[in-house]
Amino acid sequence: MIITFFSNYYNHHQAALCRSLSEIQDVEFYFVETEPMEAFRKEMGWGNINRPDYVISAYENEEKKDLALHLSQVSDAVIVGSAPEWYVEKRIQRNDLTFRYTERPMKEGWIKMFIPRLGLKFYRIHYKNRDKNLYLLGASAFAAADYAILHSYPGKCLKFGYFPEGEKLSMEELSGMKKKEGPLSILWTGRFLKLKRADLLIKALKILSDKGLEFTATLVGDGPEKDRIKALASSCKLDDRVTFSDFVKPHEVRQMMRCSDIYVMTSNHLEGWGSVIYEALSEGCAVAASHACGCTNWLVVPGETGLVFKSGDHVSLADKLERFITDDDLMKRCQRGAKEQMEKLWNPEVAAERIAEFTRRYKAGEEVFIYEDGPLSPAGILKNNWFDD
Repeated sequence: MIITFFSNYYNHHQAALCRSLSEIQDVEFYFVETEPMEAFRKEMGWGNINRPDYVISAYENEEKKDLALHLSQVSDAVIVGSAPEWYVEKRIQRNDLTFRYTERPMKEGWIKMFIPRLGLKFYRIHYKNRDKNLYLLGASAFAAADYAILHSYPGKCLKFGYFPEGEKLSMEELSGMKKKEGPLSILWTGRFLKLKRADLLIKALKILSDKGLEFTATLVGDGPEKDRIKALASSCKLDDRVTFSDFVKPHEVRQMMRCSDIYVMTSNHLEGWGSVIYEALSEGCAVAASHACGCTNWLVVPGETGLVFKSGDHVSLADKLERFITDDDLMKRCQRGAKEQMEKLWNPEVAAERIAEFTRRYKAGEEVFIYEDGPLSPAGILKNNWFDD
């Protein structure tokens, strides 16, 4: 089988999935990148990965562009992410198997559907071909609900996500890297943007500090909100407990997660997926996650792999952190459960094999909806207010 993945550029969020697809015995795999990576992402370390032979940079010259177009027509399955639609228009019209890989379309609200240009684009890409062999790989638990309102991908929305590259360590190895004595360590990483809501963590830590609970916290990253967040920490008299670090590269973030007890994800609904949740769970952290992040509902099982707090509510977050700090059994159970879940179900190897099996079964005319959970299982309808604290 030939399986080709079209996206804007090759990066660490896709590398592990691509490698896993390329290693499947009966799969001939290609990744087509359609544009150069932005400078600011290169500065963040996104481009510092090896580029295998199966990566084709279609934007470099006409020969590679023609090869990409050829692959779009002859592949048994095509996965299309952020890439020009003309690469897949003909195969969709021929009713060839195509997976559309996308986050939720309406995370910024419905206003853009009233902009004629954007409404027409949505109709052409997501509604017009709803009866074709076109399946949604949802990189958000909210994607199916957004598309269902518009009657797109009926009965064809599947769970998926991003599968960032990372070194595989056992839970025993990870446990040895986390603190054995002293206060628990809390980690937050990301760009300091309004949507990331780092202020929620500072306000929650103030509540914990006022209660006399012991902890240390590190916030890592850069961005326009950083100075404001640092000032907030100082005004809350947390300077001796909270440390701020400048941006570090993706593999260094993973190393910091390995040495942390608790990871906190505070973003609002503008956070499409939330790859840091995936990474923190993979590194055996007990995760406290905003219910609004795209992956929370699928990956964070309350009391088993982490705890969920109400988005925008620092009191709810403080409650979850207090539970971790005061209940060592709960924290360790979530750490073990997180690692086990990612090893057995939510990982690039499982996702790749399921894509390949789906394609095999589709070609053979067999039932393709065969998974109950994890990648390529049916994605149910999830509303923004699904969480009840």
